Amino acid sequence: MRARWGGLCGLAGLLASAWVAGCAARMEDNESLTIFAAASLAEVFQAVGEAHRQANPAAEIVFNFAASDQLAQQLLAGSPADLFASADQVQMQIAVDAGLVDVALRRVFARNRMVIVVPSDNPAAIASLADLARPGVRLVLAAPEVPAGHYARLILARASADAAYGPGFEPAVLANVRSLEENVRAVLAKVVLGEADAGIVYLTDALTTGRGEAFAIEIPSGLNAVTEYWIAPLSGGTHPEQAEEFLVTLLSAEGQSILARYGFEPVGP
Repeated sequence: MRARWGGLCGLAGLLASAWVAGCAARMEDNESLTIFAAASLAEVFQAVGEAHRQANPAAEIVFNFAASDQLAQQLLAGSPADLFASADQVQMQIAVDAGLVDVALRRVFARNRMVIVVPSDNPAAIASLADLARPGVRLVLAAPEVPAGHYARLILARASADAAYGPGFEPAVLANVRSLEENVRAVLAKVVLGEADAGIVYLTDALTTGRGEAFAIEIPSGLNAVTEYWIAPLSGGTHPEQAEEFLVTLLSAEGQSILARYGFEPVGP
């Protein structure tokens, strides 16, 4: 599988602009529903939010997009929110263990998978996962505590246990890592800007740019990680009814169709 796209369109500032656009006019509005969501959900949650507002004209939503581990830490520090959408179960479990989320209320709402992303001119001639171990390849990954970084390392560990790659594969790839980024969008931005030869990101992130700037390389299915996105209302949220209404939209046929349109694997109502 090789998918081409381009048009960075301010990717480096996407998360910050999404936050400002969502809350600048409503920061003091106590009636706004506050949703903490993984960085990889930025575009699709904006689209789901628009569909939700069409069905609920009075709805006001403030999004905070960041790495799931950062969001979990913000919640632990007391940041107010009504919903938490995490890119993995680990960060959701942190919220559960802290008593911020009722375990019975959390659920998976979408799935994703990882791909290798390289610049459009592919200066390192990357064609497969195996090429990431070649000396001199400039690789960027998300930090280990970030879900995308955790999944990338899971893939490398699986490959090292496969005779086709050998036990030296993972250390050889990690020796090529030039930087560890705080979220998956930062990984993508460095690749698209030509500051790295390759990165490992979610398929849906790879699809966020336009045409001609970069392309994705499939990771073998037996080694790839099927990632799950979890969502739950916060027990201390001040807008439980609005949170439930957003969940209804997200898990509806329309919401799941929006997820599919952005490259996520829906899980059904």
